Amino acid sequence: MSEVTRLLNAIQQGDACAGEKLLPFVYTELRQLAHAKMAREQPGQTLQATALVHEAWMRLGDQCFENRAHFFSAAAEAMRRILIEGARRKSAARHGGNAEHVDAAEVEIVIPVGKDDEVLAVHEALDALAARDPRKAELVKLRYFVGLTIEEAAEILGISAPTAKRDWAYARAWIYRAIMS
Repeated sequence: MSEVTRLLNAIQQGDACAGEKLLPFVYTELRQLAHAKMAREQPGQTLQATALVHEAWMRLGDQCFENRAHFFSAAAEAMRRILIEGARRKSAARHGGNAEHVDAAEVEIVIPVGKDDEVLAVHEALDALAARDPRKAELVKLRYFVGLTIEEAAEILGISAPTAKRDWAYARAWIYRAIMS
């Protein structure tokens, strides 16, 4: 049993000190995951990895978690929702919607359209995949929205790395087809 799982169990049993001990373990790992995800975001992203972790931590709140995998799955879902909400907020009509953005310093250079549309399209396709195959959808959340490697995601999901690779290949193809149709 990992230290994180042990602390999660202690929290469920009412140990108030366990929550304080858990924070350093998961915060460091969550921050690394968020940093990796944010490194792949478009330039000019206003959300920082630390803010993403803090927001996800706040959303996790007083939930009870069965084990490490359940905790990180919930954290991945929280991070995913935060990124989706940010993409929707940026795309809202009152924020300029899909208006073409122009760099103020060099008016003739247009900033390329960001990844917000991509994030929203993946989100919608992911919901459809989750209805069909929840494990593959969870793998996509961990890989795409949190930035885990195949091995890290496989460990959290409790499956082998080869199974995760097959699921990842299937899910990518399925989401691509859903987005293109």
